[in-house]
Amino acid sequence: MTGLGYPSARGTMKDSMHRPKNAAVVLGYLLTVLQVWGHFSGGKMSEKRWLIAVLAVLTVLSTTAAAQFEKNEVGGLFGKTVVSDQGIIGATYFDPFVRFGKAWSTEAVYARRIRMRAIYGISLEVPAMFNFDEKLNAGIGIVPISYHAIFVTPAARVNLFPTTAVSPWVSFGGGFGHFSQDPNLIYGGGANPGKSTTTGVIQGGIGLDVKVLNRWSIRGEARDFYSGHPDFPLADTGKTRQHNYFVGVGVLWHF
Repeated sequence: MTGLGYPSARGTMKDSMHRPKNAAVVLGYLLTVLQVWGHFSGGKMSEKRWLIAVLAVLTVLSTTAAAQFEKNEVGGLFGKTVVSDQGIIGATYFDPFVRFGKAWSTEAVYARRIRMRAIYGISLEVPAMFNFDEKLNAGIGIVPISYHAIFVTPAARVNLFPTTAVSPWVSFGGGFGHFSQDPNLIYGGGANPGKSTTTGVIQGGIGLDVKVLNRWSIRGEARDFYSGHPDFPLADTGKTRQHNYFVGVGVLWHF
């Protein structure tokens, strides 16, 4: 009776067939690892080791069943953005560099899983990273006091062992970024002649998801948002692009 909102028998049978299959595959890999472990540890496993092994298998099976229905995730992370200092061309004064502070930043992310296997999963995601106050410095007053940046980069993400409690991943994608500058230069240097700019961005990242509750995970990640360079007309660094490294931790909700 699908018209009344009840799941069809066909869909229910299909889901029930896939869950044991995926769980069996993961269980098979675990048992293989345990056999190799026992071989190299002298041919026998102690009761303590078997207890640890059984607990690991039960954890995998419980998280595998729940993960089959969780196609979406939303999350928030908190961390820092790191940008390397850049030399100013032709500068002869003390400290001839544009120096970037390590600003506190946040990231919001949404993802939808499009493929799931026991060994890997593929998701389409949209990370949005916000750097609200990147402080700047130089030897004299030729750079703005700070700037704000936002990067939005739709991407594809591949997770290893996505149905288990611990899942490493890699991400790659591209989108846009926007820099908004403070209207004043440092050291009372006057009005900032630089303009706000929008730029294309390439994103690459790695991370680790650890499931802690049925629908909640903790994530640690590092992403590189490779963007165009902010507009600093008085501080020519000769660069057209820069790396914006975001390192953060946060929580995810799966649904």
